[in-house]
Amino acid sequence: MNTQTGKPAPKPMLSVREALDFLLAAARPVAQTEIVATLEANGRVLAEDQASTINVPSADNTQMDGYAVRADDCASGHATLRVSQRIPAGTVGQPLEPGTAARIFTGALIPQGADAVVMQEQCEAVGDSVTIRHTPKAGDWIRRTGEDIVADSVILPAGTRLRSQELGLAASVGLARLPVRRRVRVAVFFTGDELTMPGEAPGGKLAAGAIYNSNRFTLRGLLENFGCEITDFGIVPDSFEATRETLRNAARGHDLIITSGGVSVGEEDHVKPAVEAEGRLNMWQIAVKPGKPLAFGEIRHDNGAAFFLGLPGNPVSSFITFLLFVRPFLLRLQGVSGSVEPRSYPMRADFNWPKADRRNEFLRARINAAGGLDLFPNQGSGVLTSTVWADGLIDNPPGNPIAPGDVVRFIPFAELQY
Repeated sequence: MNTQTGKPAPKPMLSVREALDFLLAAARPVAQTEIVATLEANGRVLAEDQASTINVPSADNTQMDGYAVRADDCASGHATLRVSQRIPAGTVGQPLEPGTAARIFTGALIPQGADAVVMQEQCEAVGDSVTIRHTPKAGDWIRRTGEDIVADSVILPAGTRLRSQELGLAASVGLARLPVRRRVRVAVFFTGDELTMPGEAPGGKLAAGAIYNSNRFTLRGLLENFGCEITDFGIVPDSFEATRETLRNAARGHDLIITSGGVSVGEEDHVKPAVEAEGRLNMWQIAVKPGKPLAFGEIRHDNGAAFFLGLPGNPVSSFITFLLFVRPFLLRLQGVSGSVEPRSYPMRADFNWPKADRRNEFLRARINAAGGLDLFPNQGSGVLTSTVWADGLIDNPPGNPIAPGDVVRFIPFAELQY
């Protein structure tokens, strides 16, 4: 209680770490799984460990074009050997006779008796003979059986989010189909009588006080990046009953509901009371700039509850709170195991930021030609051009001014959008 005003003292703001820990502890991964073709599994999350039934390589083979030899036959450094055979990839050669060489091509199996490969640039072929101008050692340029993958070993653990390289690895051991968790189902809607969709302004001119609904495009694009099944309920009128009805409809058949705007406590902010009427809500003030208000809760439905996340309405705040909080929460819902936090990199600041804020700031910055970071001049929460101009975010701790030459923590957008 504030002794001067008689009003309750404001709750302390949560740190970014505290809010994120709460969200990740609350996340329940979707339980249902399905089998999909490996060719169609990009972006999905593995439901079970995947093991290889084969060795990779399956047999010793050559890393390059050249000549398969016995190293002892080439000890002089200028041995001339008869070329006894030619072994392209996909064929099996004959055992290598002592004192001979086999012409061999990348990926071909090493013939029995050979113990080294000499690259063709170190050889001179004349007729049916070759002079080896090199002293090879046993094992040179040979890929050994199982040096990449050993049969029966786990190559991809459950909880792995599959990218192109994981799909290639699965295919390399013959996995044509993969067990994955089903896609997360997300419902979105947007509150505000001032919102207008592009193309819908009469005569192409916005009415007084109207704004285009950019958040709908930003948030849907982000959700598509994460392979979600999206149901878009569009723009909801600023009324308690309309908001409440939309929440009920959105909760059915969805794992998560996301809104932007309307989560404050003004007379026209109806999301908070509507969520409380249909479920439960935590209203958080987070020590983050931009994006201080964030709402988290659940909306009841006949078979349980759908998670609810209410983001700020300002476009940059909505974008950044999605990246910081929704993204890791969503990855946990998808069943991703291990760390879901983005990697950051120490980089040099080539700007001056003298006014430290009491909140954790996330500043839009771009990598310059000198390998340092430039700062977008206007860091306002409504300046959406900053998110297009920038390469990522500087995670600036509370109370920390930045001077040119200081080392800062930089998170590229590439780390935040997959």
